[in-house]
Amino acid sequence: MTPVVVTGIGVVAPTGIGLDAYWAATLRGEDAIRRVRAFDPSRYPTRLAGEVTGFEAAGHLPGRLIPQTDRMTQFALAAADWAVADAGIDLDSVPSLRRGVVTAGSSGGFGFGQRELQHLWGESPKKVSAYMSFAWFYAVNTGQISIRHGMNGPTGVLVGEQAGGLDALAQARRQIRAGAQLMLSGGMDCSLCPYGMAAQLAGGRLTTGAYRPFDDRASGHLPGEGGALLTLESAEGARARGRRHYGEIAGFGATFDPRPGSGRPPALRRAVEQALADAGAAPEEIAVVFADGAGVPDLDAAEADALTGVFGVRGVPVAVPKTATGRLYSGAGPLDVVTALLSLREGLAPPAVNVSRVPERYGLDLVVGRPRPLSGTAALVLARGHHGFNSAMVVRAPGPAGAVGVPAGGRAAA
Repeated sequence: MTPVVVTGIGVVAPTGIGLDAYWAATLRGEDAIRRVRAFDPSRYPTRLAGEVTGFEAAGHLPGRLIPQTDRMTQFALAAADWAVADAGIDLDSVPSLRRGVVTAGSSGGFGFGQRELQHLWGESPKKVSAYMSFAWFYAVNTGQISIRHGMNGPTGVLVGEQAGGLDALAQARRQIRAGAQLMLSGGMDCSLCPYGMAAQLAGGRLTTGAYRPFDDRASGHLPGEGGALLTLESAEGARARGRRHYGEIAGFGATFDPRPGSGRPPALRRAVEQALADAGAAPEEIAVVFADGAGVPDLDAAEADALTGVFGVRGVPVAVPKTATGRLYSGAGPLDVVTALLSLREGLAPPAVNVSRVPERYGLDLVVGRPRPLSGTAALVLARGHHGFNSAMVVRAPGPAGAVGVPAGGRAAA
């Protein structure tokens, strides 16, 4: 099968805007969880989140796009611009029908939707923006990126809550293998508004304290905003234009958990085994696992069981850098894929923050306190979505001839 590689990356995250800022903060173990500033959270039991700071849409996007887009889409458009620039490709050299977009969506443009509903209820239907017809929609990022970059080839959106971001990357890989020349893919979410917080609280998994997956104090997760967009090409295509790359999307697996109370086991382990088989990788080839890290004790235990079942007790380092950003929903998996590729390149796994009391019963070798030196060329990324979605992705570092060297244009948010 055609190897599919990552040639460009764009990141918007609570811990950094742009790839270099994000990676530096992640290695330092910087914690971006703060009291919510987008609105007054005092009436809500959860008052902490990972917010993106310092992002001004006017500094990154044409003025005409700003009134028609939610903050989520503004993040996505900026990250897509950076991912294309980082890939160093002239889009005009790619036929429009051979370049496409697949993103993941979870909440859609909640902030935009809430504002316009307030106009409707508190003022008049005439005060509701015409852009409300699409700005709230979970598929809007795909549409706006496609229009902005003339990507008229394969397009789509995957909805699997937190698992959706990996699903989108897998679908983009399929499209490259089917003949597309270039795909933009990933996920971006932003639902830090009263409407969005109420919806997340209704899910029953938010904590009122700290986000501590795999810790004996775990009581749920904290939300965040942001994510990553990646440029994907065939390895042959990247090589033909003399382009180095970050690594390969080497394997993917997806499963769905059985109905609660059925007595059947969770299906995450099977997703891991599918991804390893798809990549042609043995468990001992995996240098680090980037865990889903739900922060809910029974879900943490199920993930630990899947990992020890495949890799053995303390058989592989496990990283959970999302403790510093909150769970980014559709943006989480793509951002973890980015982090995995950089970890393989630098030989360092980033630490989890706020996690220090990992029960022995989990049998996990969690990376905490400081970055962990790694040796190996493959990493595993896991993501689970509410109601039973499981996705697993194996990424591989490039060989010396294919590795990205010095920073390229678009990697920083200049």
